[in-house]
Amino acid sequence: MRVQINSDDSVKIPEELASQVIATVEGALSRFSDQITRIEVHLADTNANKGGSTDKRCALEARLAGLRPIAVTHRAGTFEHAISGAAGKLQRALDSTLGRLRLH
Repeated sequence: MRVQINSDDSVKIPEELASQVIATVEGALSRFSDQITRIEVHLADTNANKGGSTDKRCALEARLAGLRPIAVTHRAGTFEHAISGAAGKLQRALDSTLGRLRLH
């Protein structure tokens, strides 16, 4: 499973944040690693330099072998919370999607 990190122009991704993104995503989705070919992470600060309680956005898109991509988004006050929230949502979405496929 490869993790690709993208951001908009208002977000600088330091090495520390990139490492945290990879660790969080791989930790949350490790049991699906044989079915996921790539995870795309999109980070954005919707208010740019202005403040806001939920202005950080993390969108995750899982590319599955032989299936359509699954995408989720989570907004929070910090990138750390946005990333962990999106990882949890993606984990539940993959559980649901792959569980339905196993039943058929």
